[in-house]
Formats: sequence, structure tokens, C-alpha cells
Amino acid sequence: MNNSLGKIILITGASNGIGYETALQLANEPGTTVIAVARNEKALQELSNKSQGPIIPLVFDLETADYKTIIDHPVIKKLSHLDILIHNAGKLVNKPFEDITEEELKGCYSVNVLAPFLLTQALLPLLKKADKAHIVHISSIGGIQGSVKFPGLSAYSTSKGALSILTECLAEEFSQTNIKVNCLALGAVKTEMLSRAFPGYEAPLTAAEMGNYVTRFALEGNTYFNGKIIPVALSTP
Repeated sequence: MNNSLGKIILITGASNGIGYETALQLANEPGTTVIAVARNEKALQELSNKSQGPIIPLVFDLETADYKTIIDHPVIKKLSHLDILIHNAGKLVNKPFEDITEEELKGCYSVNVLAPFLLTQALLPLLKKADKAHIVHISSIGGIQGSVKFPGLSAYSTSKGALSILTECLAEEFSQTNIKVNCLALGAVKTEMLSRAFPGYEAPLTAAEMGNYVTRFALEGNTYFNGKIIPVALSTP
């Protein structure tokens, strides 16, 4: 893969929900190629088949994989650069604090914090080769200090809070480079994850609607923002 692919975008958690819809909409943009990352091979293939634009499936388990190995994946090895990296994958634990196991806590942090941290490290050489690279962290409104918090989400919300701080740290570290880093702290969206966190709650936005916002921000947000945690919410939760 080379510059003939145009703007190259990698998004994690692309097998369902916001990631799925964002990947579809990004692939339909003129001159883009989307690398869709998830562990569900069947869902990724369905995504690729549904898309009218180029989507390349990349099967990778963010909870259990050695993150450094992604750079050796045949898809990644052929890239000449990477323009946009969207850390969308998320893992939710919804249990009372005293009942959360060490394994559940580590799983939540592996997907929500370690994966964005270590995947960015692994893909940094490709990001540096882009003209203007943009790293987008998909966080939660619950990960912002002072926002309303809910019982059962201590593991999830604290991990998303760590992702917000990572955004600010990386923006400073990369301030003299071509890379901008921003974070979208999303509110309620109609997804399977929200249904697990708040059974019966009817969110005001669909995954496709939020996917449209993420698409526009990933493509254009680095022109206006760097190191920002931006709330994107119509309601609480």
C-alpha cells in the first residue's frame, strides 16, 4: 500500500456500533482508505462487503494481543503512512465496585487505556510520515472530571478518564511534529454498550448520527484543535 490509497485511516472497534458506522462513512469519503480493526472477523467482512468505499479488515484482539505485533501484520507492513488513527474500541464493566474482579479491571484497562497507548507507540513511525496526522481518542462523558457519575461504572469511567489525560500528554509530546491528538467524550448513543450500562434507557442519538460527527471531526478537527477533550453529548447519561 502506498500514497495511491490517498488518506489512510485506521479505526479500532469497527465491528459494531459507532466504530462500524464511522468506518462506513469514512470509507465513502473521496480519496480515503479505511483499515477496520476488531476481533470479529465475520463482522469485519460484513462491514467491508457493505461499504461502497475501500475498507480493509484487520482482525486483532485488543484485550489479549501483543500490541507491538500489529506493525508486522501484512496489512500494516504495506503502508507508506497513516493519516488518521481512531481509538474507538471500548470495553465496559457494569458491576458494583466491590464485585469487580482483578481480571475484569485489567480487561477494561487493556482495551480502554493500554491499547490506545501501545498501538500509538507501534504506529508512530507511520503517523510521522503523514503530512498532517490526527489521533482521535473516543472517550466518554463519564471520564470527565465533574460530570455525573453512575454506580457500577467505576472501572469504565476511570479508564476513560485516563484516556482523556493521555490525550493532553501526547499533544504536548508531539507538539513539534505533524501529529495532533484530540479526544471526543461521547454521551448517550444507541449502542449495545449503552444498553448494558443503562438497560431500558433510550438514547437521543443513533450510532450512525454519532458516526457522522466522528467522521467529520477525524477528517477536520486537527485543523482547529490539539490536546482537547471535547464533550459530545445531548443528555446525561
